[in-house]
Amino acid sequence: MMRIFAFVLLMSINIGWTPAPAQQIHGIPGAPDATVTLDGKQLPPPPFKFGGKIGETAKDSKPFWPPRVVPPKGAPNILLIMTDDAGYGVPGTFGGVIPTPSLDRIANNGLRYTNFNSTALCSPTRAALITGRNHHSAGFGVVSEQATGFPGYDSVIPPDKATIGRILKDNGYHTSWFGKDHNTPEFQASQAGPFDQWPTGMGFEYFYGFIGGDTNQWQPNLFRDTTQIYPFMGKRGWNLTTAMADDAIDYINRMNALTPDQPFFVYYVPGGTHAPHHPTPEWINKISEMHLFDRGWNALRDQIFENQKKLGVIPQNAKLTEWPDKLLKRWEALSDEEKKLFLRQVDIFAAYVAYTDHEIGRVIQAVEDIGKLDNTLVIYIEGDNGTSAEGTMIGTPNEIAMFNGVNPTVEEQLKFFYSIWGTDQTYNHMAVPWAWAFDTPFSWTKQIASHFGGVRQGMAISWPAVIKDKGGVRNQFHHMIDIAPTILEATHVRAPESVDGIKQAPIEGVSLMYSFDAKNAEAPSPHKTQYFEMMGDRAIYHDGWIASTKVARYPWDNFAPPTDLLTLPWELYDLHNDWTQAEDLAEKNPKKLKELQTLFTQEARKYQVFPLDNSLVARAITPKPSITAGRNEFVWTEAMTGTPNGDAPSILNASYAFKADIDLPKDGGDGMLITQGGRFGGYGFYLLKGKPIFTWNLVGLKRVRWEGQALAPGRHELEFDFRYDGIGMGTLAFGSISGIGRSGTGILKVDGKEVARQTMERTIPIILQFDESLDIGSDTLTGVDDRDYQPPFAFNGKINKITLTIDRPKLTPEDEKQLIEAEKAKKTSE
Repeated sequence: MMRIFAFVLLMSINIGWTPAPAQQIHGIPGAPDATVTLDGKQLPPPPFKFGGKIGETAKDSKPFWPPRVVPPKGAPNILLIMTDDAGYGVPGTFGGVIPTPSLDRIANNGLRYTNFNSTALCSPTRAALITGRNHHSAGFGVVSEQATGFPGYDSVIPPDKATIGRILKDNGYHTSWFGKDHNTPEFQASQAGPFDQWPTGMGFEYFYGFIGGDTNQWQPNLFRDTTQIYPFMGKRGWNLTTAMADDAIDYINRMNALTPDQPFFVYYVPGGTHAPHHPTPEWINKISEMHLFDRGWNALRDQIFENQKKLGVIPQNAKLTEWPDKLLKRWEALSDEEKKLFLRQVDIFAAYVAYTDHEIGRVIQAVEDIGKLDNTLVIYIEGDNGTSAEGTMIGTPNEIAMFNGVNPTVEEQLKFFYSIWGTDQTYNHMAVPWAWAFDTPFSWTKQIASHFGGVRQGMAISWPAVIKDKGGVRNQFHHMIDIAPTILEATHVRAPESVDGIKQAPIEGVSLMYSFDAKNAEAPSPHKTQYFEMMGDRAIYHDGWIASTKVARYPWDNFAPPTDLLTLPWELYDLHNDWTQAEDLAEKNPKKLKELQTLFTQEARKYQVFPLDNSLVARAITPKPSITAGRNEFVWTEAMTGTPNGDAPSILNASYAFKADIDLPKDGGDGMLITQGGRFGGYGFYLLKGKPIFTWNLVGLKRVRWEGQALAPGRHELEFDFRYDGIGMGTLAFGSISGIGRSGTGILKVDGKEVARQTMERTIPIILQFDESLDIGSDTLTGVDDRDYQPPFAFNGKINKITLTIDRPKLTPEDEKQLIEAEKAKKTSE
């Protein structure tokens, strides 16, 4: 066995691609136990030629079984782990103050990587990770919720870029995906499919996790393969972070019991530490009692920076980037009330980090418990981008409120949310300055691709049978696209030339397996050039230099108007002498800057980066090719749950009418007719003790309610008609939000008679609760008003038909004229 490992290690020293062996059959051809190792050029392989004999009867014939596909002998198990929204300074392993012993374990038993980079945002990083191609090449220039109809931005991984899961599966691996799936298009996430862009359609045989950018860890939108499941129902204290580890451990043990000689690939990507920050009370108490943050975010930054130098995960001559005094308050300038709230927020975040790392540790331990850690390649990446600054300057108890442009004050948060922060009653996020501090020593945060605070991730890799430089540090530049080719080289599986008859595009990353050898600790990186781009913010790295645009839109400002991206000023940094982008050399070396700008344009054209677009709101609510596209009328005749937001009809910024033809039982009607959203934003049309009610939950901050008298048993027609006063989302094309989130009047009718009328001064402009769905006949996950009911709140009568008609506003020529004039006036004033 050690000869095999030595061979693999020898092969890894070559930076270029190592060819896979020719196809080999093991055992007696045609026998039931015969196996084959593929050459990997074509996946799936062509049918194996029948080598037996077929006569007129079985007696005159000889059977021949096609061989079972297995990976090359000695191929390792793969455990690929990545957490969410955690910058370089978060884990203790890379100088942070939050304990991460599981990441420590991998680093101390293997290698720390200090110069490993993401794309600055969730879906794009994940697409790059599982395909080995740049995020635009894989269709994920932005998150799926912002997809637009351009090749680099449509959120569809094309068939010529098969995932690492698909490649390993077809070469004989067990493949699985646990946790966050942010690579299924938002508009293909319903039970109508198609399912080719779900994990099970992308080469992962087993999936246990959630679809979308984030989820409530207490009541998640959870799937096993493509079926939604509700294991938390009736289980107080259930949390997905633990349940997911339990499921992964069960999977590993099952595969080992059933096929002990067949290696597994486990892609383990928990929701932690993306908002909402939902650790268990035990972890909140444990971290709070440590008082890690009592001196505030500026002192935290200094402490992390000092720790990083002691650990050797930044150069000794590295400079701490300046605190942005014009953007963020210093800790000493805060009131006592602000400090109290912000300490609570960060304690919850830190507890979530520690809790997530602990559960990851249980999965790693499970591999050791079955005796297979020695030949398991463990890749543990802390964060898919920098720490998130999407929590507003003062934090928020409800991230959905933040994305809709509203937020409670510090006083309101202390009064109503302080004691329940992190529970299922909050969808919480922390104040921006904490995010900045957790990206030490760099500047900026998640969403910012031009500066390392948005893209630098701490990573540790162990493979005990191969990596002998235990506790070593590697400083070579690498990127998410380098992980897939590293896995391929480690498994001795080749990148296929064709998959399902489709010629495959080249892998765009390079293997970093050369760095596993201590002799290559200081070897130059083979990754010479890498572009970065996210929502118009961009940079180009080449041979130790990086040119970066100045940040045009702050990541906490969701409603900033689009800017002229082609006139943004650029900065220049010599990373040989300036690890943290602390000294801008653009004025001193304009020739080098011009050279890199030209290179960026070349790379951008090569990898589908154009057209640049830094709009946020417009892309989020622009219609996409979902099953509802182009439709204005919808009919349901029976109960149905689980239609996700991206595939459900949107009634935001429009007039609409619900009609429900129902039969009520003799003992009175009760239950949900139709709802979308939940506790943190949405609407519900239901019967409560016989009374018809329509409720709008305005992101948990206010509820507007229409209510009628109790109805007699029998057949009734209920109607809720809403007339919107705004001119619609068409204003966004002119850089204006004036048409969205406006007022409107709702009328509740029973059997044609008006029973309640009320005007809403403001409506939800952007999005309902991300992880909830459209439900008919009951309510899954959370309800729109906990005071009225608890899910599932199934309707006890009969639904004959529910109809929804939508009347979306259209701009008149006069509207467009005024918007153009307003846009010109704004540019003139600037």
